[in-house]
Amino acid sequence: MKKKISYVAMSADLIHPGHLNIINHARRYGEVIIGLLSDKAIASYKRVPIMDFKDRFAVVSSLKHVSRVVVQDTHDYVKNLKKYKPDFVVHGDDWKAGVQKEVRSRVIKELKKWNGKLIEIPYTQGISSTKLSNAVKEIGTTPDIRRKSLQRLLSCKNLIRFLDIHNGLSGLIIENTKVKVRNKIEEFDGMWASSLTSSTSKGKPDIEAVDFTDRLNLLNEVLEVTTKPIIYDGDTGGKEEHLVFTVKTLERLGISAIIIEDKIGLKKNSLLGNNVFQQQDSIKNFSKKIHTAKKSKTTEEFMIIARIESLILGKGLKDAINRAKSYINSGADGIMIHSNKEEFQEIISFCKMYNNLKEKKPLVVVPTSFNKIKEDHLKKLGVNVVIYANHLLRSTYPSMVNTAKTILKNQRSYEANKVILPIRDLLKLVPGTE
Repeated sequence: MKKKISYVAMSADLIHPGHLNIINHARRYGEVIIGLLSDKAIASYKRVPIMDFKDRFAVVSSLKHVSRVVVQDTHDYVKNLKKYKPDFVVHGDDWKAGVQKEVRSRVIKELKKWNGKLIEIPYTQGISSTKLSNAVKEIGTTPDIRRKSLQRLLSCKNLIRFLDIHNGLSGLIIENTKVKVRNKIEEFDGMWASSLTSSTSKGKPDIEAVDFTDRLNLLNEVLEVTTKPIIYDGDTGGKEEHLVFTVKTLERLGISAIIIEDKIGLKKNSLLGNNVFQQQDSIKNFSKKIHTAKKSKTTEEFMIIARIESLILGKGLKDAINRAKSYINSGADGIMIHSNKEEFQEIISFCKMYNNLKEKKPLVVVPTSFNKIKEDHLKKLGVNVVIYANHLLRSTYPSMVNTAKTILKNQRSYEANKVILPIRDLLKLVPGTE
């Protein structure tokens, strides 16, 4: 007689008594097969798991009563249900509403085809994967784990989004801000350590006036209170001899990537275009700089991303694509294409040409000027990373000026209460204050 099969799907990022309770129930009905969700499947509806798939697979495989572990590479069960045709699917009863409601309905519909049955176990009170995950976040992370996280995100999500930091508080906002859109939790995947926001927040011009040591202070400030990956804006990268030490320092801290732009001379903000004198480096020289940066890193995870300024400087699409090919051949781990035009046809054209290259690397865009284009459109164009490069800092200035004017006009701060955060809410933003 064929042994009956109990199928249990789980993320198993942090194993807790609730998971063990479901497995113990499942084994009463038959051989327990765990459908372990891949990183990509989990990332489709919530944050990428803390442990990678290989580690989660090893942990779950060693659990008592688990007969075997198989990959479930989508949030939806149907593909695996068709393959294994289990007699029972066992799940907690906490998926009747929210993001998993539709998944549950499809499970029931599919099981009916061979008279399979859904067994729902009462939710284990007092246990929450989300709370456990938050507790782990409070403990923090390590440089090695954080450094790897960008490549993990790129491997399991079609598009990831980064937002600018200018102090520890802005890092906390990126770390914790979430919204629900169509039953899915949306959040920022990481932080952009912008040279523009770093200088402007100090009242200095964006001409590399803030030295690397100063910018390291900001990075350490953010690293202490967050866990998400950071991409560092390396401007031109400076002299090759100095770039070597920059790469080694960032890598040691746990930064995931540096983006360097193919310009030379005194740095001027790219959005100014040809309104100011800006000089692009030769393909040969910049390719050599990429090669030097690559040789200086010691881990596979740290990424060197080449930023192409051809569209900014009016050199055209052909020059931009030629540079992309050369920079990839020189070892670039990613390409960033930039434009200061409001219309995004030029960016679309570049993306289409880039997708036809024989060898491609992750593609990064910064839609500061061409901000009418939506992420779904960029995803279809093959863009992998969207950086919102200066929006947090730009949003603080109008608010602060408005508050300052309100206090001056009324000669007290009472009227400002309407437009500022209550002090208690501010204190709650910072862990350990209360």
